[in-house]
Amino acid sequence: MAEITIGGITEEVITSEEFPLSKAHEVLKDETVAVLGYGVQGPGQALNMKDNGIRVIVGQREGGASWEKAVTDGFVPGETLFPLEEAAERGTILEYLLSDAGQKDMWPVIKSHLKDGDALYFSHGFSITYKDLTGVVPPDNVDVILVAPKGSGRTVRTNFLAGSGINSSMAVFQDYTGRARERTIALGIAIGSGYLFPTTFEKEVFSDLTGERGVLMGALAGIMEAQYNILRKHGHTPSEAFNETVEELTQSLIGLVAENGMDWMYANCSTTAQRGALDWKGRFRDAVAPVFEELYERVATGKETAIVLEANSAPDYRERLTKELEEMRNMEMWQAGTVLRSLRPERRKK
Repeated sequence: MAEITIGGITEEVITSEEFPLSKAHEVLKDETVAVLGYGVQGPGQALNMKDNGIRVIVGQREGGASWEKAVTDGFVPGETLFPLEEAAERGTILEYLLSDAGQKDMWPVIKSHLKDGDALYFSHGFSITYKDLTGVVPPDNVDVILVAPKGSGRTVRTNFLAGSGINSSMAVFQDYTGRARERTIALGIAIGSGYLFPTTFEKEVFSDLTGERGVLMGALAGIMEAQYNILRKHGHTPSEAFNETVEELTQSLIGLVAENGMDWMYANCSTTAQRGALDWKGRFRDAVAPVFEELYERVATGKETAIVLEANSAPDYRERLTKELEEMRNMEMWQAGTVLRSLRPERRKK
């Protein structure tokens, strides 16, 4: 395996150069991978494994939208698509990809289908780390492993089709067979990971929940709303406020950061932008640091998990979610975005 050194800290990374797809085929040759749940992560992982020549079946509640999506994607009822319990019984590696609340609810059923030497696979450390809240305690006679793509299920698929893959963390919680690590790596390569890096179930969920509530989604949306509202308050038009808040970030600057890093992006902006950004960066960092400290503490103690499980298990959760997202969609800022995105050259040509 390869090693990288960052800030004096040496880390292990695994790529398809060290562990090629042919080796993954050898490791998984006698396995049937049952992807349980065809919602967020399920489609990308299942389709990528299928395209990579892995024996994969899908388990999903029959008759719903996700079942129909699996059929549309080429999984055949009775052959490669089954109700959850039947797929769990047929699989030797159970990819438990239901929602976190769904994993809690279905655990007694899924647990009853785990056989000696099977592998129980997660893409999130949630259910295992917060077992006191979820009740997910695996039996001793199975491997318990994790591959967590660092992106949405949609990106798992689109990056795979583009030939780039998406980076994933990996962990072994329980090694019953002595093969848990090689099974984990083989599955990470099979789903199309760009590279794999080791973590633990606990560290994965702590970083993931912090990131989602922070920079990746919660903080990003909140900061955008704050800047947009200030610009509008001072008389800037919706178009100008949206372009300076969202469009320039998503259509230009983030690409530069992704290409070569933040310092490179700064170096390729105007001197006025460079000076202002460098002067204000520290003030924003120091202002939000206490919020991130509170957020991490709430994640680590399980407070955020309790909220998630209670909310997602409520019978009216979907209705409430729809209302919240509709309120966001109807905000002037995102209404401006709908209009302005339609003016992009690539969309005007369609």
